[in-house]
Amino acid sequence: MAGRLLEEDPELAYEHTLAASRRGGRVAVVREAVGIAAYHAGKYADSLRELRTHRRISGSDYNLPLIADSLRGLGRVEKAIELAQSEESANLEPSVKVEMQIVLAGCFADLGKLDEALAALESLEQLNFNRAFSFSPRLFAVYAELLAAAGRTEEAARWEKQVAVAERALGIEEETESFIVDLAPEMDEEEEEAPRARDLVDSEAAADSDETPEEGASSGETAESGAEDDTESTAEQTGIDEEDGLAEVDADHISGEVSEITDEDAAK
Repeated sequence: MAGRLLEEDPELAYEHTLAASRRGGRVAVVREAVGIAAYHAGKYADSLRELRTHRRISGSDYNLPLIADSLRGLGRVEKAIELAQSEESANLEPSVKVEMQIVLAGCFADLGKLDEALAALESLEQLNFNRAFSFSPRLFAVYAELLAAAGRTEEAARWEKQVAVAERALGIEEETESFIVDLAPEMDEEEEEAPRARDLVDSEAAADSDETPEEGASSGETAESGAEDDTESTAEQTGIDEEDGLAEVDADHISGEVSEITDEDAAK
């Protein structure tokens, strides 16, 4: 329920996670849910406490960007920068690292250090005008905003335009995750149809792609198998790890995590 309400009513979502916490406060995913809901409700002190507790219980660094941004929300910008530049943050998986660099850029921007803010994003190999990961629309938008703040309006407009191109190409409205798509180098405004993603980089699909369809399989199943083979080939050609295309830390991820709490878990 917290997952369902997170975007439309974060305060009520937070209340649901507190109810869960009263029944399962020692369960890592429950403390994570409380922390994430608190973050979205703007309760940064609660978010910081709960996400740190989740990290101690689980040993996971996945929510370090939210911890850093909670510090930033509490006005502890220097502490957030210290965490973002720490050794533990340097070893984050690519999609989480992107989120941390976005937080770091925001911290520098808060301090009026726009050159350092831009450098934080430009250090990412995923900041590629002609390639979109599932987190690219957000990354492009933040970069465009910083360029505009730095007075580089032409570049800002170019990247802002590419946000929409990436969204259409990735098929955000279809809620498809974990894939990478190459974008056209330039895209005219008059074009009504943007390129759409054809290949999904999905580890399970890639593992099954070598299996031969059973006799009597429908043409749709055969076509799906062929698409998986094409996906594996595309991933090999690009030389990019599948985890590079993981979804960003956002409400979709949170909804999925919180929604995994079953009736049976609640009863326990």
